[in-house]
Amino acid sequence: MKQLWLTARLDIVESLRARWFLIYTGVFGGIVALLFVFGLTESRVLGFIGLSRLLVTYIQLTLAILPIFVLITTVRSVAGDREAGVFEYLLSLPVGLGAWFWGKIIGRYLVVFAPVFLAMLAAVLVGLLKGIEIPWGVFAYYTALIAAMAACFLGLGMLISSIARTTDMAQGMAFMTWLTLLLFLDLILLGVMIQGRIAPEIAIGIALANPLQVFRTAALALFDPQLIVLGPAAWVILDNFGATGYRIFALVYPALLGLLAAGLGYFIFRRGDLP
Repeated sequence: MKQLWLTARLDIVESLRARWFLIYTGVFGGIVALLFVFGLTESRVLGFIGLSRLLVTYIQLTLAILPIFVLITTVRSVAGDREAGVFEYLLSLPVGLGAWFWGKIIGRYLVVFAPVFLAMLAAVLVGLLKGIEIPWGVFAYYTALIAAMAACFLGLGMLISSIARTTDMAQGMAFMTWLTLLLFLDLILLGVMIQGRIAPEIAIGIALANPLQVFRTAALALFDPQLIVLGPAAWVILDNFGATGYRIFALVYPALLGLLAAGLGYFIFRRGDLP
C-alpha cells in the first residue's frame, strides 16, 4: 500500500507541473466564469432557473470536453514511460508492477476529477454569496456522474496505453475511440439501425452500451424525467429501467466499464514485454 500511494503521489506531482493540467483546469474554471458573466443564472429553460440552469449547461459541456482530455492525457502514461525507458529503471527498484499501475490510476483520477468538481463547487459558492437557491440534489448527482465519467474514460485510457507500443499510436487510438463513441450517439446509430429494420429494443440497447450516450441521457433525465426529447426511445428506457433505475444505471455501468478496462489493461501490462 505504501508503494501504491507513493506512486499516486508522484503522478499527482508530475501532473500538477504539466501544461495540460493548467489548460485542463483553466478550461473548466473558464466555463463556469463565462456562464456567470453571460447571466445564465437569470435565464429559464424547461422550468430550470438560477444555478440549476447553469449546472445543466455545465454538465453538457463537460460531457464533450472531459472524455477526450482524459483519454489523450492518460494514454501517454504507460506508453510514454515505456518509450522513456522508465520501466527498466522501475524494475531495479522495490516497487511492484501492481503498485505502480494502480497507483498511477489513483493519482491520475484525483487529478482529472478535482478541477471539474472544484469548478462546479465554485459555482455553488458564488451562488450562495449571490443569494441564489442551490439545487443540492442536482449538484450531488452531477458530482457522482462526473466521478463515474472520469473513472470510465480513465480505465479506457489505461487499457489503450497498455496495448499501444508507442505514444503516437496510443494517442491515435484514444482519438479514434472518442470519435467512435461521439459518432455513435443516439441520432446517428438509431437512424441507421431503424433504416435496417432492426428491433428498437436492440438498437437502443446498443446505444446504451455507449458510455457517452449513457451520460448524456442521464443528464437529460434529471430535468426531463419522461425523456420527452428522446421521442419513442424513452418508452423503451423507462419501461426497462424506470427513471430512478436509469439514473443509478448511469452511475454503475460506466464505473464498472472503466474498472474492467483498467483490470484488462493491467493484465496486458503484466504479461507484456515491458521494456
